[in-house]
Amino acid sequence: MSVPDKLISRIPKIGEQRDRGEVVAVLKLNGVITPHPSPLARGAINLSALESALTRAFEHDKLRAVALQVNSPGGAPTQSGLVAERIRQLAEKKNVPVLAFAEDVAASGGYWLACAADEIYAHRTSLVGSIGVVSGGFGFPGLLERFGIERRLHTAGENKARLDPFSPERDEDLEWLHKLQTQLHEQFVDWVRQRRGDRLSAAEDLFTGDVWLGSKAAELGLVDEVGNLREVLARRYPDAAIVVAEPKKPLLARLGLGAPAAGLVDAVEHRLLWSRFGV
Repeated sequence: MSVPDKLISRIPKIGEQRDRGEVVAVLKLNGVITPHPSPLARGAINLSALESALTRAFEHDKLRAVALQVNSPGGAPTQSGLVAERIRQLAEKKNVPVLAFAEDVAASGGYWLACAADEIYAHRTSLVGSIGVVSGGFGFPGLLERFGIERRLHTAGENKARLDPFSPERDEDLEWLHKLQTQLHEQFVDWVRQRRGDRLSAAEDLFTGDVWLGSKAAELGLVDEVGNLREVLARRYPDAAIVVAEPKKPLLARLGLGAPAAGLVDAVEHRLLWSRFGV
């Protein structure tokens, strides 16, 4: 048989379908949750970056389950909610269970993502929780005064320049920020209660922003069991093939190109988020 004939023989005939067997899709959720990833970013989570991977994870004909491999210190609350809601939409459409596996960190927005799953597993050393809201910055009004720099800020609307870092803090701005954080915190708590239900322990206040190791998180009901992805999937779905879906790397990252300074600010910000959890 000639080479062209061999190639043609490998093309499925019309109507022919190859049986790939049952599948468990693993979706990697690794990095800081941010709406504005750098073109060079290799570890950023947002709905735009994840949409194609989400679609691939849920599109298999013989899908048994989807596993979320979560390793995130959190980040933007809106993107956390958007990604989690999209996971639920696809899971309900396909009527398949979703299992989340916390790795080093599933904290803050990372835990929000994990709660999109029907079951959550963590390694005994994983950091889990941080159900709270934080914002931070710097203030420089004294620095300007020291160097004789005049700050010129012009707005239409008395609250347009709230929390400007070069202006003294105002009590009314801090009160506004506290109300905003409280509202976000309440939404986070409602989501956790909705997803975890009566599995949550009533023994401790779970919503103070604290984090726990995976073994303690299991006692508190924040996760269902201590375990890792490989052993749990092998036990639950021994005959299923494991396929991985993850966001495509940006073009410059795939080519290994780009100046290091291009993503310096993002890199520092991301490093600070990870360092809050000692990783």
